[in-house]
Amino acid sequence: MAQRLHLVFGGELVDPSKNTFKDVNDIHIVGMFPDYASAHDAWKSNAQRTVDNAHMRYFIAHLHRLRDEEAEASSTEELD
Repeated sequence: MAQRLHLVFGGELVDPSKNTFKDVNDIHIVGMFPDYASAHDAWKSNAQRTVDNAHMRYFIAHLHRLRDEEAEASSTEELD
């Protein structure tokens, strides 16, 4: 069974109704997690910690969806 890696990250948005970061250099990389449950726990902890700032958002990226294990090379590997 393939790993289902998840990345949790967040930062301040330009506008709380959009997903554009104010400064990509200030994005907080929380970490990589081996399953959705642990990623969700990390996301929730960070989201609750910053709840007073409406412009702060945290996200869970499903990294396993970016790679097609059946393909000889994923689309990101072809960018050489």
